[in-house]
Amino acid sequence: MPIFRYGKTEIDHLKRKDKKLAAAIDRIGTIECEIIPDLFTALINNIVGQQISNAASATVWGRMKERFGEITPEKFDSATLEEVQQCGLSFRKAGYIKEASRAVAEGELELSALWTLPDAEVIRRLSSLRGVGEWTAEMMLIFSLERPDVVSKGDLAIRRGMMTMYGRRTLDNDAFGRYSRRYSPFGSTASLYLWEIAIGR
Repeated sequence: MPIFRYGKTEIDHLKRKDKKLAAAIDRIGTIECEIIPDLFTALINNIVGQQISNAASATVWGRMKERFGEITPEKFDSATLEEVQQCGLSFRKAGYIKEASRAVAEGELELSALWTLPDAEVIRRLSSLRGVGEWTAEMMLIFSLERPDVVSKGDLAIRRGMMTMYGRRTLDNDAFGRYSRRYSPFGSTASLYLWEIAIGR
C-alpha cells in the first residue's frame, strides 16, 4: 500500500514553526495515509467520495471495482449511465464520472501532464470538469501527486482541526491564511495532522 511520504525534514520544520502543532505531532505520532498514484483511478475515487461518508464511499467503490474490474477511462466511457449509477451513485454523480471518462479517453484532459504542472494549473485543469471543484483537485494534489504544500481552505475538517488546535470558535480566511503560511512549504503534512485533530486525536 503506497502512503504519503514525509519525514524528519517536514516534521522538524512544522514543530519549529508552531508549538501547538508540535504538541499534536508528538501526541499523534507518525501518520500513514494511503495514496492512489494512478490519476484516473484517483479522479473517479474522489468523485465517488464527494459529500458522502467514508463508509458509504468505500461501499460504492467496492461495487465499482466488482462490476468494472480495473478502473479505466475506456471502461467508464463505454458503460451506460445506468450501469455506473447502479453501483450506488446518484445519476448526477454517475454523469460526472461519464463526462470525466470521456474527457480522458478522448484526450481532452491529459492526466499524465499533471505531474509536471504547478499546483494552480493542476487545479485549473481538473476543475474544468463538471463536478470536479477546487477541493477535489486539492485532494488529488495531496493523495495522488504527493504535492508537499497543500492546505485546503474548503475542507471543513481541516478548518475544524485548526479551530480545535488553536482554541478558536470561528476561523476567518485571514486567520486560515496566516496558519497555512506558517506550515509552508510542508502544508500537506500539516493537513494530515489537522485531519487527525478534527476527529479527536
